[in-house]
This record gives sequence, C-alpha cells and structure tokens, in this order.
Amino acid sequence: MDNSQVYKKLRDKWITRHIESQKSLFEKHGATINNFVNNTRNFAVGSASALMLLSSPATNFLPPPHTIVHEAKIPVEKSVFVASDLSSLVPDEVRELTPSEESSISGVLTRDFGIKVVPELNGIRLNRTYGLIGAEQHLMRYPGDTMDSHFDKVSDDLEYRGSGMAPGLGGWGYFAKSKEEMTQKDADREKYYIAVQSFLAPGFAENTREYISFFKFRKMLVVNPDNGHAIVADIGDAGPGIHTGKHLGGSPEVMRYLERVDGAQKGGVLYFFIDDPKDEIPLGPIETKQEI
Repeated sequence: MDNSQVYKKLRDKWITRHIESQKSLFEKHGATINNFVNNTRNFAVGSASALMLLSSPATNFLPPPHTIVHEAKIPVEKSVFVASDLSSLVPDEVRELTPSEESSISGVLTRDFGIKVVPELNGIRLNRTYGLIGAEQHLMRYPGDTMDSHFDKVSDDLEYRGSGMAPGLGGWGYFAKSKEEMTQKDADREKYYIAVQSFLAPGFAENTREYISFFKFRKMLVVNPDNGHAIVADIGDAGPGIHTGKHLGGSPEVMRYLERVDGAQKGGVLYFFIDDPKDEIPLGPIETKQEI
C-alpha cells in the first residue's frame, strides 16, 4: 500500500468518526444546539458588552458625548445556522419532498445564501430535490487527460487520486477540446460536477432535446442538511442508475466538501436549481464564515 492509499484510508476513518460524532451530538442535544444558535447573536453582543464593562473603571461606564461604540464582531460558521434552519424542515427519512416542503426549504436556502434557489426552472424540474448521493469518479476533461495530468497541486493529487477516473466520458463529452484550450471554467466544471437522473425528469421522454440542452452544465446548489455545508455544482453527467438505490452522484471534490465521503457512506442531500441567467455565481464551496 503506497503513501497516498494510507493517507486516504486514515482520512476516511477520521471523516467517518467525525460524521458519526456530529450525528450523535445532534440526536442527543439537538434542542439545546438550536436554542444556542437562535440566541447566539444576542449572546455575542451581550458578552462583548460585558467584557467592555469589566475592562473599564467604574467611572467610565458611560461613553463621553459623541463617542461611537463599535460592536465586536465574532466569526461564526454560517453552516451552523443553515443546519439549524433546516433541522425542522427536512424530513428524517430521505424521500421526495412535498411542494410545501420544497417551497419552505428553497426559501430558507435563498435567504441564507443570498442566491435564488428553486425546485423548478423554466418549467423543468428533476424527479426529486432530496436524495441519496453516491461517489463518482473523475472525468476526462480533454482528449488524453489522465490521472497523471489531472491535478495542479500535489495536495489534490494525494487527496483525490484514489477515486480514479471513469472509463467513459461525461454526459456532455469532453469539457475542453484540448489541454491548451481548457479554461479555469472548464476545469471547475469537472471538479465540481454532479450526476443527476435527468432521464427521470417529468417530461424528459417527450422533450428530450430541449431537456438535454437545459440540463447541460446547469448550476445547482447542493446542501448537506446534517452539517449545513453547501456547494455550487454543475450537472456534468447523467445517473446514477435506478438499481443503485442512489438518486445523484458527486465528484470526489463535491463529496469531500459535503462530508458524504463515498458510496458506502452515502447520505441525503438537498439539490435545487440556481437561477443565474447571467452566469455570475462561481462554482465551488460557498464561503461559510460570517460575523455576528
């Protein structure tokens, strides 16, 4: 077993333990965590004020006239708030969501991330918006692309080489005509791709050409409701097959960020269309730090 395999094995063990610990924590103390999240902003401001009072002489409790008092800003993971907001909306069972549930969840995601998220766009929708995700392999980005040419960083090579490369092309063929013509956008489309069951979308059989054009590299927001991690991905392939029991697949990078490590640890994710007609929203993980 080479170093990269040992590294990957240890990494997956650590992630598995982290996910199990996180689930156990929420199961035992979910109500307490939600109360903490809902009161964090008030707590932070109150704590900052208390610290200011404790560090000041008694005669200086009141600021001089015209003095501007700045509130302390505390960095907090946005994913904590997202997970809390979704906890009462996402069913425990991974199933198709009702129209009411989709509306509530898409509203929360739109508000929390500041991007328009919808279950249906241009009259087209997938067969579901909440499903089990499984691991996919890397895809060839251009003719001749191999695992030896796939990574720009040694750290990425060590992290993701073990996932391997699919023997065939993605649903839309190569991402670029050649290595020399490949842009960063092309590279990101492969790096952050998902495979969805476009063939099961209502109306696909009757409007195949239109639907294929719509789904090609269409952006979606994919969210792990258990930890609040969210990533902007594009539809780069079709699948997985119905017989797998999974409803969508994610690239190694997508799976790693969402902490849905591999097919053996498949878990539910939310996936909604992003309404981005001007192509302004970049692919990749959404920044999770915010100040309160």
